[in-house]
Order: sequence, then structure tokens, then C-alpha cells
Amino acid sequence: MSWEPEVKELERRRYLAKQQGGEAGIAKQHARGRLTIRERIDAVLDDHSFREHGRATASPVYGENDEIVEYAPANYVVGFGKINERRVVVGGEDFTLKGGSPNAAGLRKSVYAEHLAVQYKVPLVRMLEGGGGSVKGSAKKGGTVGTPVFSEPRFKIIADAMSVVPVVSGAMGAVAGFPAGRLVASHFAVMTKHTAQVLIGGPALVERALGVNMTKDELGGAAVHATSGIVDNLAEDEHDAFRQIRQFLSYFPESVWERTPRYETDDPIDRMEQELLSAVPRESNKGFDMRAIVEMIVDRDSFFEIGRDFGPSQICGLACLDGQPVGLLANDCMFYAGAMTAEAAQKYRRFVEMCDTFHVPIVNFVDQPGFMIGPESEAQGTIRYGMAAVAAAAQATIPWAVIQVHKGFGVATAAHYAPGNYVLAWPSVESGALPLEGGVAVAFHREIAAAENPEVKRREYEDKLRESRSPFPRAESFAVHELIDPRETRPVLCEWIDWIQPQLDNLLGPVHFGMRP
Repeated sequence: MSWEPEVKELERRRYLAKQQGGEAGIAKQHARGRLTIRERIDAVLDDHSFREHGRATASPVYGENDEIVEYAPANYVVGFGKINERRVVVGGEDFTLKGGSPNAAGLRKSVYAEHLAVQYKVPLVRMLEGGGGSVKGSAKKGGTVGTPVFSEPRFKIIADAMSVVPVVSGAMGAVAGFPAGRLVASHFAVMTKHTAQVLIGGPALVERALGVNMTKDELGGAAVHATSGIVDNLAEDEHDAFRQIRQFLSYFPESVWERTPRYETDDPIDRMEQELLSAVPRESNKGFDMRAIVEMIVDRDSFFEIGRDFGPSQICGLACLDGQPVGLLANDCMFYAGAMTAEAAQKYRRFVEMCDTFHVPIVNFVDQPGFMIGPESEAQGTIRYGMAAVAAAAQATIPWAVIQVHKGFGVATAAHYAPGNYVLAWPSVESGALPLEGGVAVAFHREIAAAENPEVKRREYEDKLRESRSPFPRAESFAVHELIDPRETRPVLCEWIDWIQPQLDNLLGPVHFGMRP
């Protein structure tokens, strides 16, 4: 006697699970311009690498003779896979079944995803599309109610995961409630421009609670979240989102217990770009393109920016130097002259904490005029968020290189320096307690006001003090490690990358202060 009948039944159930919401449900998903969860998993992973967990997990309804009369597969799919031949856990809601709102089996699998990634110490990739819980489920009578008081909070593993493994999430359709919470509890979150929305509560709930009638796009579409900080990047479509997820993960280790990968590159370490010599204009109030400077220094085509439209005065991204992944920080003087706003400070803190968590060294191009001032800045609590950014840098454990490019004024500048940093300065540097123009107006306001020609007197003070802002006295005083020709920046940084390799080996394991959402 064999077990063939049971095996056939197992195969039947696996088949039923792969039918998802049926042909009609899948066709409806495609008509909306969205892939199914199984299609998404196949697209983001290396070919034929997915190994599903819980293929037969379901919420069936049995008849009087124990026959299955209804078969509802778990509407969350999760398992192992590989991205760029490196191991990951991947999971997501099946929107073709109950709009992704979890059935009992689906909820168990969704909670399991973080546990699986932490257990095996591999990155977690979430493909999110769903609305969280439903009042229909909570309205049922009978059975136990609520979670046992002795249970560990389900949110603890979500927070713990961010401290030990890279977590990336993609919003592919409407993401509301608990799935929206999962989205922001990520190191990198991307949403599609035309098919995704991220919402605390949907239009019906908002109208009922607040009397406001808005569409899902008006509440939480791409136009809203490009600048809200809820997601890091926008994607043209789902396949662009998968590309960004794969690229982001390439800069990180599988977990905090592993080294960041180092790649082969044919970009010469001694490459020196002539354009760097004139990249910063002599006129201190004239803008310039910091991104162009960054791209002339890092390995060609390696720069991947994160969160460009949120806190735009602060540039955050990832790149490689001689094949070594690094976190990239820089100021964009085309927005608020590069000043640190409340949004820029929040973005800065999260990025530093992320790099520190995974022992990714930071390279910081500084053009910082200080904290943003004015009534709006005060109302936004800029100084609090700014000091959080300063604290993140002060407590960082990773190797940190600073390139003083132009301005460096005020307390905000402290956020650009970490313990044991390596400091390089360009001849274009100006630094001090306050920007020259504002500092003169404050320090010498009586003398200027009393002068026969206040404007001439102001310029005299500015010209005299400008001489003291030269980087040469700082180099002579050993206030920087080196004053360098801008064209030397890449060779010097590539040399530094080799110096720090033993430090990176010694940093493995969790940090004292892991990243939080």
C-alpha cells in the first residue's frame, strides 16, 4: 500500500493554490495594469530561484463528509529566492484574493516573513498590495478574541528585522493600514507612479470620519509621496521598481554579520577629471552641480540616489569606490543654498543610521551653510531634527571620509563629521561659525549703522574677514588631514578605501543603536 492518494491530493491543493483568485481575479488584476504576486516574485528574483514556503497553506471549508467544498489559498506568498545570486526572503499579498486583506492562513504567512529573514540572516523583499484587516473578520462571533496577553508583539520582529537584515519594500498597488506600516518599516521603499497608493485609511474611511471626499491618488498617490518622505523613490512601472530593488540590495551585505560585497571594476583608481578644477565657482553665492561632482569621483555608473525629492537640499545615495560600496552624502546648493531643513535632517539621520547598521562606509561632500532659518523652519522644529542628525553622525561607528567642498558653517556642519573621520579640503572651502554675510551683519551691526556709508563699511568687514576663511590656515594648523587639488579626490579616496578594509572586518555584528523607521 502506497501513499499515492494522499500525494495526489497534495498536488491538487498545490495546483489550487496557484490559481490564486481564479482566472477572473487574475484578469482583473492585469486589466488594472498590475502583476499578480507570483508574477512579481518571478520578475524580481533570479530565474527559477523561488522556493515557496507553505504551498498548501489555505483556509478551506469542509462539508459533512470532510470533503473540501471551498478552497481559499493563503493570500500571502512567501519563500526563499536569489537576487544577483545572493539569498533573500521574498513575500507579498495576493490582491486577487480578498483584495489582499489577509485570511487566517495569509496572516500567519505574512507574520512569518520577517521571522524567516531574521532566522536565516538574509534580506527581506516585500511586494505590497493590500488593505490590512477587515471589519468583516472582526464581526464574526465565537472563538477566541484578540491576541494572548503573553504573546510577543507582532511589531517587534518588524523592528528587529531592520536592525539585522536589509529590508526593502515595493508598493505596487493600493497599500493601506498594516501593509502601509510595513512599507515604511524598510530601509528602502519604492512605489510605482501610476498604479500605487499608500494610505493610512482609504477614501471611504476618510469621508466617513472627516467628511472629505478624495480619490486614492489624491490621498496617497505618487504626487503626494514623492515629497512626503513615506517612500524613497518612485518607479515608472513595476519592472522599474524591481530594477531599483535589485540595485539597492547590491550595495549591502546579506546581514549585519556579513561584509558588504566588493566588486571588480575597470574604472582606474587614478582617474582625475579636469572639470573638477572649476566645478565650484569663485563667486560664493553662485550655485553649482554637486551631483556632477560626485559622479566624476565615484566609480562610473555606480551612483544610486535615494529620496531625491524629500528634503532636496540634502543628497543621499549609494555608490562604489574601487568596487567598494559606500554611502554618499552631499549638499545641493540649488535648494536653500544646501541648508539643513527639518526634512533634510530626517532624511540624513535615517541614511546615516542605515549605513551604520550595515557597516557601509560613508563619503560626505560638504557644502553646508547651516540650519535653515525663518518662521517656517522654526515651526517645523528644524533644530530638533537637526540635532538628531548631529547625534546620528556623532554615534556612528563606520569609517567616514569628509570632503570639504565649499561652505561649512554653524552647528549643522557637525552632522557631517563622525568619530575618526578622514577630512580632505578643497581650495574652495569657506568655514566658520556663521556665513560671512550674515555673520558680519550680526557682529558689526552697530559699526555698520554708524558709518557714513553703511554699505561700503559692510563690504570692508566682509573683504577683511574673507581672507581668514581661506583653507590654507586650517591646513597649516592640521585642522584637516589634507588640502588637495579637487582632481586628486578620487585617487585619494580609493586609497582610503584600501586603508579601511581591516576596520570593516572588525565591525561585523549588530550596532548598539539599530535603524528604526
